[in-house]
Amino acid sequence: MSLKTRIILVLVIGTVMGLGLSYSGGLVADKRQQGNDDVALEQAQLFAEVMDRVKREYVDSIDDSELLESAIRGMVSDLDAHSQYLDADEYRDIRISTTGSYTGIGVEVSEVDGNIRVITPIAGSPAARSGIQSGDQIIAVDGIAVEANRLQDTIGRMRGRRGSKISITVLRDDIAIEHEMHREVIRVASVYYETLQPAYAYVRLSQFSEATARELSRAIDELQDNQGGMLDGLILDLRNNPGGVLDAAVAVSDLFLDSGVIVSAEGRTTDSRFTRSAHRGDVLDGAEIAVLVNKGSASASEIVAGALQDHGRAVIVGTPTFGKGLVQTVMPLSMGRAIKITTSRYYTPSGDSIHETGITPDVYIDDTDGFPDLSLAGAVDRENDGQLLEAIERLQRRRVMHSSAQ
Repeated sequence: MSLKTRIILVLVIGTVMGLGLSYSGGLVADKRQQGNDDVALEQAQLFAEVMDRVKREYVDSIDDSELLESAIRGMVSDLDAHSQYLDADEYRDIRISTTGSYTGIGVEVSEVDGNIRVITPIAGSPAARSGIQSGDQIIAVDGIAVEANRLQDTIGRMRGRRGSKISITVLRDDIAIEHEMHREVIRVASVYYETLQPAYAYVRLSQFSEATARELSRAIDELQDNQGGMLDGLILDLRNNPGGVLDAAVAVSDLFLDSGVIVSAEGRTTDSRFTRSAHRGDVLDGAEIAVLVNKGSASASEIVAGALQDHGRAVIVGTPTFGKGLVQTVMPLSMGRAIKITTSRYYTPSGDSIHETGITPDVYIDDTDGFPDLSLAGAVDRENDGQLLEAIERLQRRRVMHSSAQ
C-alpha cells in the first residue's frame, strides 16, 4: 500500500472514529458503541484497500482526487434518487436554476427505478417542442448511451453552448425515439397568463423559483386591472411543473389563503422540522380557483395543489400528480462545492404524505392524448384541451352555486 493511500486511510479512520467519539460525548459509552467503532474501522480499511487496488491495477491511471470525488459522489447518490454531490460547476448551475437561466434543452430529469426519466419538459423549451414527454426514459445523448448512476453527467451533457445541436434518444412504450434540437437559454420560473373570457383568467407556472410568487402576484394584479375589478375565477395550471424552491410554493399558496397550515415537514434536525402557515389576505378575495395537474406536476407543485385542496380553496382537475414528498437542502462545502441531500418529508395540511402516491384530483380528466404546448409566446388551446374546458365549466358552476346560496 502506497504512502499516499496510507495517509488517506489514516484520515478516513480518524474522521469515522471522530464521528463515533463525538456521538458518545468523547467516551466509549458501552460495548454497542465499541462495536459500531469496530465496524467503522473495518469499512475504512476496506475503502483504502479498494482504492489501492484500483490505483494499482485499473487499466487506466486515475488521480487520487478523482477517485475520492467519485467515492463521495457515490456515497451521497446512494442515499436516494434526489440526493447528490455537486462539484463547483454543478453547484453554480443549481443556484442559477433557482434564480435565473441556463443554456440547455429545458427538461427536468430524475433517476427513477434505475433509469433516467423525464419528470417534465419545461413549457416552450426545445425539449417540449421536439415532443419529449413526461415519463420518457432517456437512453442516449448524441448517440452515446447514458448510465443511471451518472445522472449529473447526463445533465451536464445536455447543457452546452447556445445554438449548438443535440440529439436525445428516449424510450417510450419500448420504442426508441430520437429527438434533434438546438440548445437555447432556458428561462426559469416564467409565468404565462391571459384572460380566457370576461372575469375568468388563466395562469400557468412553469417552475417555482425565488421570484415566482412576485411574478404571479403582478400577473393577477394586471389581469384584475384589465377586467376593471376582481376576477370571478382563476385557472392555475401546474401541469408538467417539476417544482423548485419550497418557500416559493409556500408563498404562492399564501396568495390565495387567509389562514391555516400550508405545509409541514419532519426530519432529524431542528431546521428540517417546520410548519408554514398562511397570512391574512387573499389576492382573489375568495374568487373560485381551479388547479390543473398531471403526472408531471411534482414537488412544489404538489405542495400548492395539496394546500389549496385541503383548505377547500380550489378544485383540482386532471390526473394524479408525480408524488415527490421529500425536501432537499443544498449545503455548501469548501472550494465552491456542495451536497444536496434529503432532509425532510413534507405533509399536506391534512397530515398526509404524498410521496410516491401524489395528489388525487377532485375531477379526473385524462390527458394521455397529449399536453398542448403552452409556450410563453403561445396561446391557450381552448378547443383541444379537455382539462382546461372542464376547469372553466367547474369554475362557472361553482360561482353560480355560491351566488345562489348568498
